[in-house]
Amino acid sequence: MEQAIAKAGALIEAMEYIRSFKDKIVVVKLGGSILDDVELQKKLLADVVFMSIVGMQPILVHGGGKAITAAMNEAGLEPVWIQGRRYTDERTLAIAEHTLIKAVNGPICNMLRDMGVNAMGLHSLSSCAVFAETLRLDNEDGRKIDLGLVGKVAEVNADLLTTLCHSGVIPVIAPVARSRTGGKLNVNADSIAGHVAAAVNAEKLVVLSDTHGIRMDVDDPESRISSASEKEIEAMIKKEIISSGMMPKVESCITALDGGTGKTHIIDGRIPHSLLLEIYTDKGIGTQIIK
Repeated sequence: MEQAIAKAGALIEAMEYIRSFKDKIVVVKLGGSILDDVELQKKLLADVVFMSIVGMQPILVHGGGKAITAAMNEAGLEPVWIQGRRYTDERTLAIAEHTLIKAVNGPICNMLRDMGVNAMGLHSLSSCAVFAETLRLDNEDGRKIDLGLVGKVAEVNADLLTTLCHSGVIPVIAPVARSRTGGKLNVNADSIAGHVAAAVNAEKLVVLSDTHGIRMDVDDPESRISSASEKEIEAMIKKEIISSGMMPKVESCITALDGGTGKTHIIDGRIPHSLLLEIYTDKGIGTQIIK
């Protein structure tokens, strides 16, 4: 009986959140171990389906770096990393595109459809929602570093995304974008998620990772920061509390907030129902970043 009463209490707690988030867009970035574990993926996507059924309008953006590296190894190619980014030539891009679309995006869409919702994969081989321009990094001596076919977001087709959301379709975006000249560019998925959230004026951006959020001490799980402002995040970056692995996720959140997104969250996608716990309960389980 007590367990049943507790469940009813949780539903009542969720009711106010469900009401306030009805018809609001939330962008969810999938990455890390979620993309390597089919069962974990199914559980997480069930949460996304719940969000859709109760009236929220989710947009999914996924990565797939580990799968790309594995596919390159099978092809006998050694990845080349420059300042934490994968150098991308024509062959690497072809492998990345095939892996992201066929091995990651397609199965995610199929799982969502099997759970009774409509989903559409958006990428370089279908309708494209993200357009990019070539990315060049700055060297210490001021010269530009060539990363090959790597891009940065130049434009997001917000009209397409909002139209799909309002029609009850869940857009699933792979991080291979079209360039303005008609070519293809490999783009960081965290960056895409932030720009997408900003473009569609999302209520929330939730970045799923393999950590419980931002920690004051990387090795101490108890040092997690539950909430931080943009200014506090900037101070932590200066103090190098935020490491290079967390940096793309934090930058994604800042991009979204600067574009008008209400709140952003970095949470551990391996925790059962982490997405629902962060959005629909009083006590979040990750780090909330606000303007």
